[in-house]
This record gives sequence, C-alpha cells and structure tokens, in this order.
Amino acid sequence: MIASPLPDLVGRQRECAALDELLAGLSEGGSSTLVVRGEAGMGKSVLLEYAAAQASRVKVTWAHGIEADMELPYASLHQVCTPFLGELDELPEPQRDALRVAFGIAAGDPPDRFLVGLAVLSLLTRASETRPVLVLVDDAQWLDQVSLQTLEFVARRLLAEPVAMAFAVRDPEGGSALNGLPTLRLEGLDTTAAGQLLETVVGGRLEKRVRDRFVTEMDGNPLALLEFSRGRSAAELAYGLDSSARPGGDYGPVAGRVERDFAGRIGSLPAATRTLLLIAAAEPVGDARLLVRAAARLDIVPYAAPAKAAGLIEFGESVRFRHPLVRSAVYQGATAEERRAVHRALADVTDPVLDPDRRAWHAAQATDGPDEDVAAGLEQAADRARQRGGIAAEAVLLERAAEVTPDAWARGRRALAAAEAHFSAAAPDRATELATVAELCPLSTLDRARLARLRARILFARSRGDEAAPLLLEAAAQFTAAGSPLARETYLEAISATIFAGLVHGPTGARAAAIAARDSGAPPSGSQAADRLLDGVAALLADGNEAGAPVLRDALDLLVHEELGTREAVMRWLLLLPVALEAFIHYAWDLHAWDALSSRAVRLARDVGALGALPPALIYAGGVHIHYGNFAEADRMIDEADALSAATGHAPHKYATLVLAAWRGEAEVATGIIDEARQRAEQTGEVSLLGATGYIQGVLFNGLGRYEEALAAARTGIEHDGFNFTGLSLVEHVEAATRCGELDQARASLARLIELTRAAESGWARGAAARGQALLADGDTADRLYRAAIEEFERGGVAVEVARTHLLYGEWLRRSQRRSSARKHLRTAHEMFDGMRAHAFAERARRELLATGEHVREREDRPTSALTPQEFQVAALAADGMTNAKIGAELFISPHTVEWHLRKVYMKLGINSRRALPGALGDAPADDLPDEDTMRSA
Repeated sequence: MIASPLPDLVGRQRECAALDELLAGLSEGGSSTLVVRGEAGMGKSVLLEYAAAQASRVKVTWAHGIEADMELPYASLHQVCTPFLGELDELPEPQRDALRVAFGIAAGDPPDRFLVGLAVLSLLTRASETRPVLVLVDDAQWLDQVSLQTLEFVARRLLAEPVAMAFAVRDPEGGSALNGLPTLRLEGLDTTAAGQLLETVVGGRLEKRVRDRFVTEMDGNPLALLEFSRGRSAAELAYGLDSSARPGGDYGPVAGRVERDFAGRIGSLPAATRTLLLIAAAEPVGDARLLVRAAARLDIVPYAAPAKAAGLIEFGESVRFRHPLVRSAVYQGATAEERRAVHRALADVTDPVLDPDRRAWHAAQATDGPDEDVAAGLEQAADRARQRGGIAAEAVLLERAAEVTPDAWARGRRALAAAEAHFSAAAPDRATELATVAELCPLSTLDRARLARLRARILFARSRGDEAAPLLLEAAAQFTAAGSPLARETYLEAISATIFAGLVHGPTGARAAAIAARDSGAPPSGSQAADRLLDGVAALLADGNEAGAPVLRDALDLLVHEELGTREAVMRWLLLLPVALEAFIHYAWDLHAWDALSSRAVRLARDVGALGALPPALIYAGGVHIHYGNFAEADRMIDEADALSAATGHAPHKYATLVLAAWRGEAEVATGIIDEARQRAEQTGEVSLLGATGYIQGVLFNGLGRYEEALAAARTGIEHDGFNFTGLSLVEHVEAATRCGELDQARASLARLIELTRAAESGWARGAAARGQALLADGDTADRLYRAAIEEFERGGVAVEVARTHLLYGEWLRRSQRRSSARKHLRTAHEMFDGMRAHAFAERARRELLATGEHVREREDRPTSALTPQEFQVAALAADGMTNAKIGAELFISPHTVEWHLRKVYMKLGINSRRALPGALGDAPADDLPDEDTMRSA
C-alpha cells in the first residue's frame, strides 16, 4: 500500500498509484496524460500537488484556472510556457511567430490556434530533451477557452515525447472539457478512510456513531470533512452541524454548505480584511503588488493576518485562496456597490499601457450604467484579443461593450460583432441571443445584411436542410444593395447551402440561387478567382453545362495560380474549395483539376498552419488518390485527417473512408457508417448525404456482384441528389441495370449520363459515356466503345475506371466466346485491382479468369504492407531527404514522434538507417542522404 504524504490524501491510495504510474512512464521517456475529475472538495488539487512533490528530476510547470468573467486569450497557456520561453527562437518560424502573436510579444496576423498548439508541443518537446516535463493544470474548467483547447490539442498529439500532462477538472462545471482523454474520477471517501481523515484534525477520538453520521452528512467529501471539523472538538461534533443547515433543515449540496461555512468565517473578519479579500477575489491574476496598490486607493491598510489565521488565503509574491470556494464566497458575499468600488480601484491602479485589457475589464465591472468611454475601451480590448487569436475572449469583451454602450446605433453594431464572434467561437446559442439584441437596435444597411447572413449561418450549422439558403440569398441581395464586396461570397455560400440540401429546382434551389447571383450586378469581391468561380457555377446551374464549362476552366486557372499574399487571403481561398470541387468533379468530371485544387489546398493549409482546414483538404486529396488507384496513399491521407480531427476535437470525415471501403469491397466497414450517415441525413435534412450513400453503395455492391442491391442503391443516389453525385450514381445505375436485365432503366440513365457529360472536355466524362453505351451495345459497336472508354479513362487518369472497364470488357468478351481476348483484359483488370487492393473487383476479375481456364497467382505482400499509414508517410518523407524537424512540422507532430515512428519502420522493414529507406520503399537508392545523426539533430 502507498502511504499518503498529506492528511488530505488519506484514502486516496488508488489515485496516488495512478499518478505514480503517470510519473513512471515519464521517467522511462514516454508520454502520458491523465484527467482527474470530481466535485468541488474531492482532493483534485491535492493530487496534483502530490504529483509535483513526487516528480524528482522532472521539470514541473503549472497553470491554475480561476473563476472569473474576464476572458484573457492564452493567459493560462502563457503560465505553462513561461519557464520555457527561452527556447522560443529555436522553433520553426511559423510556430515561433504564432506563439509570439498569441502571447502578445509581437504583432501579426491572428494565429491559427492549432498552429499555436503545435508550437507549444514543440516547445515542451525541446524542453524535455534535458529533463522530462510534467504539465499540471488545476481547475481546467476555468481556463480561458483558447488555452484549454490548445492544451487539449497538445495532450492528444503527445506520443513519444518525455512529456506528461495531468489536468484537474471540477464537475459538473467542467462539462465535456477534455472528454476522451484517460480519466481518473474521484468519489467521496468511504467511511473508514473518512474517519481516519477526521481523526487527524479533530481533538479527541470520535465515537463510531458520531463519525459515521458526520461522514454521511459530508458525503465523504474530504474538503467538507476538514473544513467543518476545523477548530472543533470531538464533543462539539457529537452535537451535529445544525449551523450549516439552511432554513428548514435542508443542508443542500456539500459544496454549497462549505461555501456558506467559508462565508461565515469571512463575515467575522474585520471590515478592512474583508475588503482586502474582495480585492483579491476581483483580481484573478493574484498579483500581490496590484492588490496593495488597490488597497491604498481605497485607503485600506493591507492587514491580512486575520484571513491567514482563518485559513482562507495565502500571501506571498502572489495571492492564493485556500480553495476556489473561498473566492466565490468572498465575491458573492459582497454587495454590488462594494464590488464596483473594488473594480474601480483595480482599474485605476492597472497600467493602461502594459495591461490595457484588464484595465478595460475592471472599468466595465465598476460602471453601474451606460458609459461610452468604457465601451470603447472594451471594444479596443476585443480587437487586441482577435489579433491574438482569442475569438472567445473577443466575443465576451464585445458583449460587455454592447451592454454599457449608451448610443443605440453603436450598441447594435457592437452586439452584432459580439454575435459574429460568439458564432465563430462555436457558441451558436449565445450568438442567437446577441443577434436578437442587435436586431432591436437601429442598424446600417450593411449591418442588416451581416445580421441576415449570421442568422442563416446559425441555422445552417444546426441543420443542413433547405431553410438557410433563402436567408443567405436575402443577405446577398442586401450586400449588393450596400455595394459590399461580401455579396458575391454570400451568393456562393447560398449555392453551397442548396447543394448540401440536395435542391436544384424550385424557388429555394440551386438554380434559383444561381439566377439570382447572375442577375444581381453584385460588385467584385476582391478575388478574381472567387468572382470567376461564381460566374462559372451560376452559368452552369442557370444556363446549362455548355455555358458554364468554359467559365469554370477560366476559374480553375485563377484558383490554381492566384497569388495569396496574406493568411486571410489563404483562408478565404480555402472557403471556396468545396463549391469549386463540386463543380469540377461532378460537372466538369476533371480529375486533374481535382488534383490541382486539393493539392494546393493541402499545401496552403500546411504553410499557414490552418489545422482546421487541413483535414477536409486531405480528404479531398485522398479522394483523388482513390480514383488514381493509389489506395495506400489515400489511406495515409485519410488517417492523417482523422488524427488531426481527433486532436482538434472535430468528428472524423467519414465520406472518404466510405468511398475507400466501397472500392475495396469492405461491406462490413461501409454498412455501419452508411447507416449512421443515413440517420444523420434524415435528422438534419442533408439530402445530398443520401445521394452520396446511394453512389457509394452502388460502387460497393457492383464490386461484390450484388447487382440488385447496387441497382436500388444507385437509384437512391439519383433520386436524392440534384447536384453532387447524380452523374456518378448514373454510372453505377447503368452497370447494375444491365446486369439485372433492366434495360429500359439502363437506357434512361444512360441518356441522362450523356447529357451531363456532353459539355465536359475530359477523358473521365467521355470514358463514362462510352462505357455506358458499350454496356448496351453489341458486336463491333460494343467492341469499339469499350476500347474508346479505356483510352479516355487513361487520358483522364482515372485508374479505377480503367481497371473496371478492362473487367467489363473482359466479361463481355468471354460471354462472346472470345476467350483469348478476354484473358488479356481480365488479366489486366485483376493485376490492377489486386495492386490497388480493390478486393471485391479483383475477386470478380479472378472468377472470370478462372472461367476462361486461366490460372491466377496469389499476390505476395511487400514488407511495406506491414507499415501503418503514418509510418509509411514518415518513412516516405525521410526517404525524400527531410530532417526529423521538417517532417514533424509537415505532419504536425514532434521530432521525437518522428524518430519513434522511424525506429518502428526500420524494425518492420529489416533495415537500420534512413539510407536504406528509398530501396526498402521501392524507390531508387539515395546514396546522397545524410547520416542518421545529422538528420535527427537538424
């Protein structure tokens, strides 16, 4: 048994052992994370202090969350990083710059919070090179939002670094914070342990009956047991704790009772000491010098001895309350006028140059009515928070600014800005409330348009149905009337909303939105690529493929080559990607355009550290590789996207996983995800998702030779989709219908397919039309069409369709009694599908080959097949000559993790250095690669 070093840890042997295990892993050079959860007073902070005391030969850094209305971006993260800021200049430039801007050390574009997270990961990793690092975060539920999100990102990316993290989270206030990380949940002490704890602080031995009753009343809460027994004898406890009960004998929750007990102690203190405590409670940073200056401003002698004697507070260079419940009791126990006076004093003594944001906040708390000077100060603080990437802080500051703004016009403008910031900070309910405040105020024409767009975005975020598009169109028309460059961007957004809803026709459909955009006369947006894309999409939907295709080709050139000088320009470009790809994939049938756009998106997202935009970009790029037949590369991209999504707290992107599973013939994998997606589509009204699942199941069941199921699935894809997957679903439907003998259905779908592909000048489009015609033709005509389809698909680079056409052609040749010719095409199909690992289609080809009398050899796995997707990606980058540091920056992992992956790669491939990687991966030997030590340390 482990002996608890502090009285507060009596009965916590199991919990201490969990922290000992965390530290043991750290001493062995590994990473680990633990979240300690429990109600107030359960001993979470004491357990973190235990970990710090046990951490010998370890660098320990702390962050303490403090309950306060004030939200200062990255304040808590700065606490964690302060001991290591001397290493800041050693970080890669994008990471270094992001962290400097976040901490207010330098000016610059607002940093991506995930790039800041990567910078913190790199900083902690560098610090751990000399000694392991232990990060302890107490009261994590009260960290500023962006600090908590960043530290959570770091915790999820730790893998092979000698860095450990332990968080303490109070329930229920902690909500879903840090969910999914390893958790240790604290419950009340059992009767025996609680009795032992009581006897360490109570004078005299307690009778068992008295002890058990007292423990029951306290729910085994260690803080309650200690505080209610403090200074009381065993005899006093024997008579109960009626003084802690509320009227009627209701004791209420334990935390509330402890807070009332603290309030009773506070009430007995001298008035000057109570005011001193109130200053400390109102100033969350705990700066003792600031407290002294504020006390002087109030003509208070800073006499803290009575509070220290009562066990309520500790004074040193910083001020710390014994427990957050003491701070709460002090602040809530004061009158509103007393709180305002203290905040006024704090505002007066806070440096307006060094700490303008805190000064503005205290000034706001000190006012009891509208005050334009205070509101302007808060608005300026909000702008500084935005520049540092603190969207949540910006929202809170703007909201308070609106509350104290006397002028109705200015109040409406600030309330609208606060609503937009809350929406960007993923707080749609608060955004809706502030939007209502703004709506009740007079607004300019431009602000009315912003309000309409915000309401539409909130609606679209909650449900991908058809309600948002009309509101977006209304907002776009208002922007046009105001002469705003936001008009064209909003029209594109409206069209995108109709795409998700699966609507083409009708007053709220994509075609109506396109006609409105085309006829609007909206001013230029400032981006030629965006303007030309809108022109192309509008022409495509309003006037047909032949009118839209040439304009889209012009837009493609601009999208690929347009110079993007700022991070904001990059982010706006990335927002165009979904609509652009929908047009180029599903209307232009242009795989090369898909490749060019998605590759640029991945590169741009990596370059600016836009980790929120990188996963969808990787998914788009993975889709390209699926059609190129490079399933392994697609798998690596999907794996990286899912890992980044998990680290950033987002759901994985399942569409690409589904498409890949369908082409591989993995029915069990696909079916579960499809059922889940269908339920989501029905709940949210996202009709296009039903179209996607119909197409995907069409591929899956055609590959498996289950043609009747493929027919029904593809029909669903056609019926529930008017934009995205209609063409691809038609391809599946033609094949399934011909195999099921439903030739009328096949001819009808083929006619639609030919119409859709006519204007597309791509091999993919011409190949799809030719193969559909071949399936319904005979004799020399079919023969010619199959050959033409193969040539066109090869020209378009669509390897999966090349292989599939060889398979269909071979099947037709065998049934035409041309076995020799059939073997050639079936062999090609089998080799291609087998190399891709398209198992179902490969099995179809194998069966057909066997029917021709051909012997099919089993494929031998290469050693690289044992590598995980990320191991292969790390190995490939190392084989290209990248150093560990550059690989880490590319993949958003630490150099330690890169080295850890490489060691596993060497073991699996049977090699001992990166010099052997090119040959082991199937590339040419690279004799000019530097040695291992150079690449590791560079």
